[in-house]
Amino acid sequence: MTAAVYAARAMGYLFDPHVLRDVARSALGQPMTQMVKQIASDLYDRYPGHINRDPPWVFNNAGGAMGAFALLHASIREYLIIFGTPIGTEGHTGRHMATDYFIILDGEQWAFSQGSTEREVFKPGDMHVLERGTAKAYRIPDSGWALEYARGWIPAMMPFGLADTLFSTLDVPTFGRTLKIYAKAVTRELMQGKI
Repeated sequence: MTAAVYAARAMGYLFDPHVLRDVARSALGQPMTQMVKQIASDLYDRYPGHINRDPPWVFNNAGGAMGAFALLHASIREYLIIFGTPIGTEGHTGRHMATDYFIILDGEQWAFSQGSTEREVFKPGDMHVLERGTAKAYRIPDSGWALEYARGWIPAMMPFGLADTLFSTLDVPTFGRTLKIYAKAVTRELMQGKI
């Protein structure tokens, strides 16, 4: 076990972002539905009992952007989803008490930081890291999908992840479904002793 992996586990983190990137890269080039199945299966083999191999899809409106996600894992300190859109979107990343790793599976993600005049471009296999406490503007220009992993204080991300759904789109069924899926996943992890 490397020092970085040991330190992450000591902090209560299960997942290694570099392992996630390797798993994602091994699935590239397939149709999206096949990629999701392979990623979920490969991650289940590496992290048995902590991955939903058949995750439901849920709409997500956050920071002005709309997409959909499939929840592979959620706990109080981590979440792992497939996120994206087949029609493009753009918005604000949010400023969180967690670090977010966005590993591109298909399409592109464009981003820029406040004060920057240059576009950052992330393509399949790239990992865009949004450090805790930072924010960017981002765009998925046409169609794009990513394996997204966040580590930190996940409950503090929920207001950002649900505010547009509750106060803008007024999509109460999606709001309720999102909370139900997250609560069920967190409960499953707590029952295994994982925070």
